[in-house]
Amino acid sequence: MAPLPSTPEPPRDVPDSYVGLDADDAGRLARTRGWRVVRALPPGTVVTMEYLAGRLNFEVEDGTVTRCWAG
Repeated sequence: MAPLPSTPEPPRDVPDSYVGLDADDAGRLARTRGWRVVRALPPGTVVTMEYLAGRLNFEVEDGTVTRCWAG
């Protein structure tokens, strides 16, 4: 049996710290803090429940992050 792949540990960060920031600035900051994938979504976007370690999701309205979560 093949060994299970190890999943990288996500950055130790507080997603709520991005709320209220300009979306472009928040994306740059997240990448410097070690997030591999940063995704900006409009409010109400339908997304799957698939968790991806190292991904940070922003809900963005009028260029400002209004909600943020990992995965």
